[in-house]
Amino acid sequence: MKTSPIIALDFDSSQKVIDFLEPFESDVNVKVGMQLYYKEGPAIISKLKERGFDIFLDLKLHDIPNTVMFAMEVLASLGVSLVNVHAAGGKTMMEAALEGLDKGTPAGTKRPSIIGVTQLTSTDERQVREEQLIEASLQESVLHYAKLTKEAGLDGVVCSVHEAAIITEICGPEFMKVTPGIRLPESGTHDQKRIATPEEAREEGSTHIVVGRAITGAKDPRAAYEQINARWKGMEWNE
Repeated sequence: MKTSPIIALDFDSSQKVIDFLEPFESDVNVKVGMQLYYKEGPAIISKLKERGFDIFLDLKLHDIPNTVMFAMEVLASLGVSLVNVHAAGGKTMMEAALEGLDKGTPAGTKRPSIIGVTQLTSTDERQVREEQLIEASLQESVLHYAKLTKEAGLDGVVCSVHEAAIITEICGPEFMKVTPGIRLPESGTHDQKRIATPEEAREEGSTHIVVGRAITGAKDPRAAYEQINARWKGMEWNE
């Protein structure tokens, strides 16, 4: 997947997606999440692929190993660039997911990259302790899941910007760190708690950033994308 920002297509219909993407070239990455995929199904993937977009299919699978393996075998046939699972499903489940992807990838094509979700960026220290009953700190939990994901043979993790640097130290620079919760300084936090700017993501070692409402909710989405992309890549930006 290209290193350009990944635009989260948090829409409820394919027509809204097509209308939104009209000003964009196919050099951008897009993320299809549960809302859009459950409404439109594989057809939305085909439409985006026809237009040349690289696709992160964000379904966060979490089930018994066999179920995840067979599901990934199906998803591999869609031709997306990136998929994910919840690392909390365990090492065996993640290994099964990878096996399913390998089986389902058509001959002569590249297997989709696969990453493990560590802790959601909406999760805070209190939730880890009181709701998940994890005695370790939030950061320790994220690092544990990152190491488990690497041991399972996956390509990287979803994490917040705040853990990216230490994950690089532990898992290596080639290990993907896909970081949601990206905001411009003037943007609100919405329902995410562990947020960061594009510049902070670059400095901390994120390999990819996911941006939703800062682009999709902007008056001029293309201009917002260009600003975020410039800041992410360390290029000069004129307001």
